Amino acid sequence: MSPMDSAPAISILMVCMGNICRSPTAHGVMRARIAARGWQDLVRVDSCGTHAYHVGEPADQRARQHAQHRGYDLSDLRARQVQPEDFRRHDLILAMDHENMARLEQQCPPALQHKLQLLTHYCSRHRSATVPDPYYGGTNGFEKVLDLVEDACDGVLDHLAHLHPQLPRPDSTPGESAK
Repeated sequence: MSPMDSAPAISILMVCMGNICRSPTAHGVMRARIAARGWQDLVRVDSCGTHAYHVGEPADQRARQHAQHRGYDLSDLRARQVQPEDFRRHDLILAMDHENMARLEQQCPPALQHKLQLLTHYCSRHRSATVPDPYYGGTNGFEKVLDLVEDACDGVLDHLAHLHPQLPRPDSTPGESAK
């Protein structure tokens, strides 16, 4: 039995400020994209915030509604703040913007800084330096977040497939490994 068969080999953490809009949206989208590839036993995703503003609260109602319209369920997600063990536990830590990236860089041990990245680094269809915070905006802001997050999540998973050839290819049937 390979390590890929016994436990999730790859862990992704999505990070925004309060963990109620962008990072839970990215969490829900990534979870669905992982399941669509049949990787739910191989890749896991979590989310958190750099601030403790909303710890224990569900995702913002507007984020849940917009995500639901695209087929993503965020109802089980609850806000939490980043913890020191997150830097060891997760393989890829994806910040939504430069401010939250800077906070992560301040907290992350130097030997683990290589795990930090902006989520939009993985976008291929949309050009944006960051995933903008939709909290104080209107409907269009939540749709823009979803557009960027869907694009970036696909890019992250394509990147992981390239780095880990043992992951099943998206066009393969479940249980069929990449050749």
